[in-house]
Amino acid sequence: MQTIKVLFLIFLFWQNKFLTQNFGFDFDYAQFGYDSTANYVEFYYIFEQSDLSKVSKDGKTFVEALLKISIFDSISNQQIINNSWIVPYQIDSNITLSQSLVGVISFILPKGVYKCKLEGSDYNSQTNLRLIEDYIRVFPFRKNDLSISDIQVASKIIQNSENTKSIFYKNSFEIIPIPNLIFGENQPVLFFYTELYNLNDEDYPSENLKLNGLIVNSKGNIVIRKDKILSRKSDTRVEVGSFVVGKLPTDTYTLILSVLDTVQNKGVNSTKKFFVYNPKIVDTTISNIVIKPVLSSVFGSMSEEELDDIFAKSRYIASSNEIDKFSKLKGEISKREFLYDFWNNRDSDPSTAENEYFFDYLKRIESSNQKFSSMQKPGWKTDRGRIYIIYGEPSEIERYPNQIESRPYEIWYYNEIEGGVYFVFADLTGFSEYTLVHSTKRGELRDDNWGRRTIIAK
Repeated sequence: MQTIKVLFLIFLFWQNKFLTQNFGFDFDYAQFGYDSTANYVEFYYIFEQSDLSKVSKDGKTFVEALLKISIFDSISNQQIINNSWIVPYQIDSNITLSQSLVGVISFILPKGVYKCKLEGSDYNSQTNLRLIEDYIRVFPFRKNDLSISDIQVASKIIQNSENTKSIFYKNSFEIIPIPNLIFGENQPVLFFYTELYNLNDEDYPSENLKLNGLIVNSKGNIVIRKDKILSRKSDTRVEVGSFVVGKLPTDTYTLILSVLDTVQNKGVNSTKKFFVYNPKIVDTTISNIVIKPVLSSVFGSMSEEELDDIFAKSRYIASSNEIDKFSKLKGEISKREFLYDFWNNRDSDPSTAENEYFFDYLKRIESSNQKFSSMQKPGWKTDRGRIYIIYGEPSEIERYPNQIESRPYEIWYYNEIEGGVYFVFADLTGFSEYTLVHSTKRGELRDDNWGRRTIIAK
C-alpha cells in the first residue's frame, strides 16, 4: 500500500474560525470510493431552526438558511468549487422552533489536498453566520489495496430503504447524519456506516478478516469493544452498526474501525471523533485495557514498507543518532512507536490534536514531487526538493535558463534564515536535474568558485 493512503485516512486537518460563535451551524464530512482517481466526498450540514428568522410568504411561514461551500487546491490555491444553496423549511408559526435542518452536499474530488470553507448563515439576516475552514486530503480508495472508507455517523438506526429519492439514500440504506457529532441523554446511540474495498487483496491471505470496533476516551482507555468476522465472498461490502454511548460520561471519544488479518496481525483502520455530553454522570470507570496512542495515530495501520518510506523522507530532519537507531529496528511495532515519538517531539503546537509540522512536511514532499521530479529521481530526492522540504518556499528565486557560456542555474534566497542566505542550483548534466553547487547556509555545501562548474567547455 502507498503511505499516502493511510495518511489521508487520518490527516483530515481541523482548523475552525468563527465570525459568530453562537450561530447554530455545523458540519461533518466523509469520503467514499468513487474510482481509481477520485473519491466521493459528502458534506453533512446542520442548522438550528431557533437561530433562523421566520418570514411569511403567500400566507405561509418559513425559515431559510444559506449554505456556501468553497474548495481550493491547497498547493496551487486554485478555486475548484464555489457554490451556494438556500435551504428553506416551512413551519407552523405557532410552534417553537426546536428542530434542526440537516442535509448533505456531495462532490467528486480527485487525489489532492484541499482547503474547504463552509459558511452557514441566516438567509434573511446574513450577518448572523458561522464560517468554518478545514483541510481535506483525498487519496482514492478504489485501487488495489485493502482499504476502509471514512466513517459516517448517523442519528437513527440504519435500515434498508426503498426511498431512492431521499438525499440520504445510499447503497440501499437511508442514513440520516448527525453533523455536530454530539451524543448523550437525548441521542444515546451512535449509528455508523462505512465501506470496505479490495477485501480479496492477496497481501492479506487469511480466509476471513475481522472487523474490530473500539471506542476510546480522551485518556486512551477502551470503553467499548466489538468484533465481527468478515466473509471475503465479495471484494467490496458495506458495514453498518451501532454503539450505545448514552451512559458514557462527558468526554471526547474516538471510534476506531479496523479491518484485520488475524494471521498476519495487520490491517487498515478508520477513525471518527465525537463528543458525549452527560453532566449527570460521573466517570467512575477504570479500564485495565489501554490503547497505545500510536495505534490510533497515522502510523497505527502502516505496513513496515510504509514506515520505512516515511522515515526515508524524514531523514532530512533526523539526527545521526536517530538515523542509526531506526536502522537497527526490526518489525512494524518498534518502527511505528519510533516514528510516533519522532514526530511528536517535533510537534510545533502540542496543544492541538493535529501535528501541524508533520502535515506541512508532507505537503512539501507532495509539492516537491510535482515541481522537481526528473527522469532519474522523484522530486523529494533531488537537491532542490531537499532544500524546499527543509526550509520551505524561498523568499525569492532568480532563474538563468539560457546563458550563452554557462549551464542553466538558479539562485534561491531565504531572507528569514540566519539574516539572509542563498542556495545556487545548476543543471550540470543538461537533463534538467539541478544540483546544489553553493550555499551560504551554515552546514550546507559552500563553494565560492561554483561558477567554474557551470562553464560550458568549448
